[in-house]
Amino acid sequence: MKIRSVLAVFFMSVIFSIYVLASGAEELKPVQLLSPQIGGGKPLMQALKERETRREFSSKELPLQVLSDLLWAACGINRPDSGLRTAPTAKNMQEIDVYVAKSDGLYLYDAKSNMLMPILSGDIRALAGKQPFVKDAPVNLIYVADLAKMGGPSVDADFYSATDTGFVSENVYLFCASAGLATVVRGFVDRPVLAKAMKLRSDQKVILAQTVGYPK
Repeated sequence: MKIRSVLAVFFMSVIFSIYVLASGAEELKPVQLLSPQIGGGKPLMQALKERETRREFSSKELPLQVLSDLLWAACGINRPDSGLRTAPTAKNMQEIDVYVAKSDGLYLYDAKSNMLMPILSGDIRALAGKQPFVKDAPVNLIYVADLAKMGGPSVDADFYSATDTGFVSENVYLFCASAGLATVVRGFVDRPVLAKAMKLRSDQKVILAQTVGYPK
């Protein structure tokens, strides 16, 4: 009887843990970003002068305003009447989606609503790159090409999704130089493992990832 009681307590603990984890997954909610502060920052020529790659990051979280400005600079809508972006894309396909991996979960940046849409609860930052600093930096941006918007896989799709990702990445570099943040764009990523964790479709392709945070 004593063994049965111990087993009962054990299984109840397991069930409770599963319930807590499941409840936590439901708690990841959309995040309304703030309007970008487009009047601040350093002059363009100074930002270009200070643009650099850094691989040491503080674990300090980015304030919501800074995160909002960062994502708008990356590929936000700068012409609301037409829906055009801060970063160009071939034939205006806008095929590059920016996913945001934070300690609480994975989000998708929705430029039209200026929101972070929840994708996965839980910390997958360690899967966003093989370098040791990736798992502890506050933000990892994951650039995913939606090939469905490009008519499916092709040589042209591979080329343009790579160049279009480069435009977004450079916008992030310049914003970080202007805002005093550290960043590094990375190709050292286990793409199949990351794509599976993100539950991407077969016609979605991880291109690059970019770590952002305060300098350490």
